Amino acid sequence: MSDKDKSEKWSEWIREKDDPTKASGKPEALEGLTVLDCSNSSMSGLFASSYLAEFGAEVIRIEPPEGDPAREFSPWGYMHMGTGLGYLNEGRNKYHVTLNLKEPAGQQAFKTLAKRADVIIETFLPGTMDEWGIGYRQLSVDNPKLIYCALYTYGQFGPKASCGKADVDVVNQAYSGVTAVSGEPQNGAEPSPSEVPTKAGNWMGWYAGGAWAGLAIMAATHFRHLKGKGQFIDISPAEAFGRNINYGITYWQAFQQTLPRVGNLDVGIFPYTFFKCKDGYAFLAGFADINWKAFCTIIERLDLRERYPTVFDRLNLDNMKVMYKEIEKWTLARTYDEIFEAVMEYNRTIGVGVVVPGKLCSPKDAMGTHNWWERGVLIKQNDPHYGELTIANMPHKMTGSPPRVKWVCRPVGADNDYIFNKKLAWGPTKLKEMKEQGII
Repeated sequence: MSDKDKSEKWSEWIREKDDPTKASGKPEALEGLTVLDCSNSSMSGLFASSYLAEFGAEVIRIEPPEGDPAREFSPWGYMHMGTGLGYLNEGRNKYHVTLNLKEPAGQQAFKTLAKRADVIIETFLPGTMDEWGIGYRQLSVDNPKLIYCALYTYGQFGPKASCGKADVDVVNQAYSGVTAVSGEPQNGAEPSPSEVPTKAGNWMGWYAGGAWAGLAIMAATHFRHLKGKGQFIDISPAEAFGRNINYGITYWQAFQQTLPRVGNLDVGIFPYTFFKCKDGYAFLAGFADINWKAFCTIIERLDLRERYPTVFDRLNLDNMKVMYKEIEKWTLARTYDEIFEAVMEYNRTIGVGVVVPGKLCSPKDAMGTHNWWERGVLIKQNDPHYGELTIANMPHKMTGSPPRVKWVCRPVGADNDYIFNKKLAWGPTKLKEMKEQGII
């Protein structure tokens, strides 16, 4: 059997086992886990609970009576059916209730919920929930198996924990150390408007915090399974994003210098960047010596290989700039498809060294990519309140207990009756009293 036939056999088998459209008929990994998400004005907690909800946890969003301010996070203030675009992505699979945690009656209601909860997520200033009498210290007495995750830029202890500054994504990015090494290099004595430290275009600090929080929560549930005990989890989104700084810290330790900003270049490998082409940008990688030889063969510039034969030659920043301009002469004369075909033809037929091509995709390009739809990375969901929405699905593909999106979002307080009647077995009279008091 040829390699191609073997590959097709495998593709058919795994596609059948891993088909994302069949997720609804399979078990959920976190079924039975109840999560109370008290995130406030923060996407980090919302992303953490989205993560858990997609794996089957029953997530109950606790919002103030006027709604979480995060519902208004949206480009140019655009609102769809009263909700911002950011929240439409992170309200998925969750029940939404309103509860005034600043009032004694609301705190008492929350305590009742917390007795039956497995996980609590909150993003208030450190000690706020504890001051209200509903922090981990108090709730774990009645529920020792409780897993409580608090997210805040500077963490729950340390010199900065009590500074009182709000947790915002840009501060998380800046404090992480990653922003300082991101952006275009400064060429003159004074930086131009584009030669400054540059944040990621999305809420990367918040999302990194949420991702690490979700992972820690799942690790804590396993520990609880083994030992029967819950625990407190302290997550700093800034520290979480800083965990992605690769060799930045060790470089500082070795040389007492901060890595320079080099834009789309990389101080560790070259070529490994985007080059302008006729119809956009093409990513090309071929940094090991044997791959560099292949790269120069493809672009018909063996003279470059002779001038810069070793990795160390290619990692000189001045040499990088020269090589970049020479390589871009070749890419500018071609479309991305022509570049892709030239590279893959070499990889298929000669195969001495490998060059990796890639295309810079805009959101529009990504939404038009058949492979993403085929693999369920993008899905269209017809939400009963918000209508048809295209959203990013979970990247995980799992044959036994795949994650899934069941619904997109809920309006503020949409599920109060469900929670307080079914979960706590409180009757309509008690529910009416709490609504009249502004507690829910």
